Amino acid sequence: MTVVEAAQARRRSKARPGRPLFGAPGDTQVDYGAPKGDPGLFGPGSMAWKVHANPVALAIGGVAAVILELAEPRVRTGVWEHSIFKTDPLKRMRRTGEATLITTFGPTRAAQARIAMVTRMHERVSGATPAGQSYTALDPDLMTWVYITAGWGFLNAYDRYVEPVGGADRDRYYAEGASLGRAFGAAEAPTSATEVERWFERMEPLLVPHPIIGEFLDIVARTSPIGPAGRPVQRLVVQAAIYLLPPPLRAKLELPKAPIVLAAARPALRLMARAAALAPSQEVLRARERMDPALA
Repeated sequence: MTVVEAAQARRRSKARPGRPLFGAPGDTQVDYGAPKGDPGLFGPGSMAWKVHANPVALAIGGVAAVILELAEPRVRTGVWEHSIFKTDPLKRMRRTGEATLITTFGPTRAAQARIAMVTRMHERVSGATPAGQSYTALDPDLMTWVYITAGWGFLNAYDRYVEPVGGADRDRYYAEGASLGRAFGAAEAPTSATEVERWFERMEPLLVPHPIIGEFLDIVARTSPIGPAGRPVQRLVVQAAIYLLPPPLRAKLELPKAPIVLAAARPALRLMARAAALAPSQEVLRARERMDPALA
């Protein structure tokens, strides 16, 4: 963070108490501001702190990740039959977003506690697809794919809508996050962009279109994790997420096309992403204060 950015953040944090990125103030029980000096799992200067601080990148990348996950039959069945997405999509989206923020910006103990909680939930998830394929949520290959899609989505959304990310920083993003992936059960968490590309090549034959993907996109288009204020942009987010995917994969999954919406989405979302970078969420501000006494 530059001196100018530090001064701006200090003025903002003193001028207003801030608001959690997901949900109303007071929803989260994590104190992002303590203990002082605890870098958490990443810390300042990491690519995760840079990329995950932007809510527009998280929103677009998160939707793109779920599209890729739902295209895999075992993951799709596990998500759709064992989560609350169909009955309470807002709560599910907030919970997922909060987990990303806690494991990125939270202090070490809070991040470890969230990983343990998610793992306990996954231990209860198992079954079979309609075609008879058995699955468990903790299957190392499936966990690796889910972890890869999230990181790939966030990083590429940031690259497209916030600012370009060079090859070395792409590799650093994946390398820094590999230990978190393994903690979640992603046994083969990649450490470079090349390894991620190989995983996409490996998984592509397994990815298929399905009506549930369309149902998911319909839900997201009318549901915002930040409440009513975010609903007008949800259709833009959906189209941006669809077009984040490689063109051959978009075609294979038979994803809906809305070129007029996309044309509006690109400049609007870029503007929102850049504006968001100037107004960090409460979680980000408190994490910065935890690590930088000058902001306290």
